[in-house]
Amino acid sequence: MADELKPEEFSFSQTQEFNKTDGTNTAISELSKKGYQYLKDNSTKEAIEAFNQILNIEENNNYALVGLGDSERKQCHFKEAIEYYSKCLSCHPGNNYALFGLADCYKAINQYKKAIEIWEQYLVHDDRNITVLTRVADAYRKIRDFKKSKNLYLKVLDMEENNAYALIGLGHLHYDFKEYKDALFYWTQMLEMNPSHVDIRVLTSIGNCHRKIKTFEKGLPYFEKALELDPNNFYALFGIADCYRGMNQQFRSIGYWNKILEIDPKNKVILTRTGDAYRNTGDYSTAAEYYNRAMDIDFDIYAALGLALICKGEGKFEEATDRLNQLISGDPKNYRLYIDLADCHLKMNNKKEALETLHSFQKLGIKNQAINDFIDQIQEN
Repeated sequence: MADELKPEEFSFSQTQEFNKTDGTNTAISELSKKGYQYLKDNSTKEAIEAFNQILNIEENNNYALVGLGDSERKQCHFKEAIEYYSKCLSCHPGNNYALFGLADCYKAINQYKKAIEIWEQYLVHDDRNITVLTRVADAYRKIRDFKKSKNLYLKVLDMEENNAYALIGLGHLHYDFKEYKDALFYWTQMLEMNPSHVDIRVLTSIGNCHRKIKTFEKGLPYFEKALELDPNNFYALFGIADCYRGMNQQFRSIGYWNKILEIDPKNKVILTRTGDAYRNTGDYSTAAEYYNRAMDIDFDIYAALGLALICKGEGKFEEATDRLNQLISGDPKNYRLYIDLADCHLKMNNKKEALETLHSFQKLGIKNQAINDFIDQIQEN
């Protein structure tokens, strides 16, 4: 066994090299700490300067390359961030921080498949990382791979019961696939976990599930609670108005549609919905004002339909049929237009033309129960 080297046996040059290495490591460590503290404090420019100083001391230093990647990612400069993370991985394969940052960049630019590939490399080293597992599940949800996404969310819940990200993710996943009752289950579970600190997005999501399954009365309280938390929340205002619309209480929806228009006066959809609400309450002149405001922004078939229905409501059936025929020429597969046109013909005692209108839709080869039912109704009478 070799004797232990004693301090006095160092040559001058060896001692000098040892001190240099020790000093370099200390300088890099201090600059790295400073850089990440600057990042934490949102002082991105100072962070970049600190990380570049490290590269001047040691080319391809992994802390500096990841730090520069994080700095660029924080500024949403994803292309530049990708270059730093990739360079780090070429010099230091398997660096978890670079893998994580690189995957997040690809996710941010909607390249979900690339993000998944990288996150799966990360999971080779750490397959119990809940943060990464939920990110991969989110990415699979974005590319509409229901099975893989759900399995990963459920794996997270096995590891950490009531994990908020997994519950919210499962809610979105089922909602995206129109499984509204399942989405409702997960979002309600999320709400019950922490009733004293309610997330507006969870409230509006639960409300939207009820809108989709047409249980409007049950959805209304969730939107109202969200509106208490944020009086100008678009989704809460829209949800309340649409619930009243679904409950055939259009007169109650008008105030909420108008509140949205105070915030977003050129929203065509809302202008048309407000016009519909006024029309359904019999206020045709005000309804026409809203429809025309929508049409002034750009042609809108629902606003144009609303104007045709006002003519019908006022007994101007010929003008209504002219308007509806024009709309059908531009949108020949819209069954609702044929129903309204046929109804106008009936109002003018033209049963034959009403049936011809409905049969012309059937000749398109599109099956529609509403059209079939209306034909049966006319023939029976």
